[in-house]
Amino acid sequence: MKLRQLVLAAAAACFSLGVAAAPQIGAPAPDFTVVDSKGNSHSLKDFAGKNVVLEWTNHDCPFVVKHYSGNMQALQADMTARDVVWLSVISSAPGKQGHVSGAKADELTASRNAAPTAVVFDETGVVGKAYDAKTTPHMYVIDKSGVLQYMGGIDSIPSAKVDDIAKATPLFANAANAVLVGNTPDPAITKPYGCSVKY
Repeated sequence: MKLRQLVLAAAAACFSLGVAAAPQIGAPAPDFTVVDSKGNSHSLKDFAGKNVVLEWTNHDCPFVVKHYSGNMQALQADMTARDVVWLSVISSAPGKQGHVSGAKADELTASRNAAPTAVVFDETGVVGKAYDAKTTPHMYVIDKSGVLQYMGGIDSIPSAKVDDIAKATPLFANAANAVLVGNTPDPAITKPYGCSVKY
């Protein structure tokens, strides 16, 4: 009986550690320090007082290609025009699909007419794992106080078909727009879809 209690206690401790490690809606977003494609360093705390969007990306993923047919660029342009900091995060490890140099990232940004504030690298996967980023794309919205307000899918139709964008509920855009006017997103958590992050 004593052994059983020990096992249960250990399991509970592991479970609570796992829960504590996961990002929580309504709680401070995990801080991070990353380097962008131009060699500049950024920390979440640097953006205090601004809304922040994190977009996990991998240019070779068909689901990312779908949204970079114009949808992602339009969202980036709209959000950055409203003083939102938009960080496109590449967590692909060296040698894995989607890993690029800073120069290649800039080339991709220019060739696709993308408009993030910066493209940042997370080669070790530390930031992606802190946010529990599972797919590309996987979207997050952090408010001006540094509180995580949304995490999940970009929209409601998990396909790689461009035609589905217009038919889908724009989950991320709805959440971001709610945060920008001081409201709480509903839903605040949705299921992301896409390629697995290549840690």
